[in-house]
Amino acid sequence: MPQGQVSVTPTDGLTTRQRRNRPLLVVHTGVMKGKSTAAFGMALRGWNQGWSIGVFQFVKSAKWKVGEEEAFRALGEVHSRTGQGGPVEWHKMGSGWSWSRKAGTETDHAADAAEGWAEIRRRIGTEAHRVYVLDEFTYPLKWGWIDVDEVVDVLVNRPGQQHVIITGRDAPQALVEAADLVMETTKVKHPMDAGQKGQRGIEW
Repeated sequence: MPQGQVSVTPTDGLTTRQRRNRPLLVVHTGVMKGKSTAAFGMALRGWNQGWSIGVFQFVKSAKWKVGEEEAFRALGEVHSRTGQGGPVEWHKMGSGWSWSRKAGTETDHAADAAEGWAEIRRRIGTEAHRVYVLDEFTYPLKWGWIDVDEVVDVLVNRPGQQHVIITGRDAPQALVEAADLVMETTKVKHPMDAGQKGQRGIEW
């Protein structure tokens, strides 16, 4: 869209302002790196607007680190201290969801994922955050741990002005069809092709 010009003018009865500010369901999928990075970039812009940010990582291991976590936690402290930006919450399945105060286990990831989704569904119902990042959320959907149709129904009918960004490979077709914005990352070239493993500051 050159210079931000839309290619069609919808007949949805909305004003330009209403259409521009409607809440979005965003899916970042595909085989290449950058899906989560792009999602956190959107969340960063939301933080700058003063919006509440909720990040929920559906990862199996507490050892899985991303640099953005420390950065967003620091931004949450900045908000608490100065009022700048918005509040930030970061929750990780592999370390035991923070609201349940129980240690993560290696035995029942499906139950942990379902617990995470139940809390997200509750928060969406109460409009707890303005931006949700559901990182690696396509995997529990793909594996059947969480019902895709239920997720789509909750997200499509969510109240208020809540943006939801979902990342992960192999996004279910029903989720793709329901989304407003879908990005698919495609690998052209990667250092791993030449035998190089991930490096600090680039992958984490």
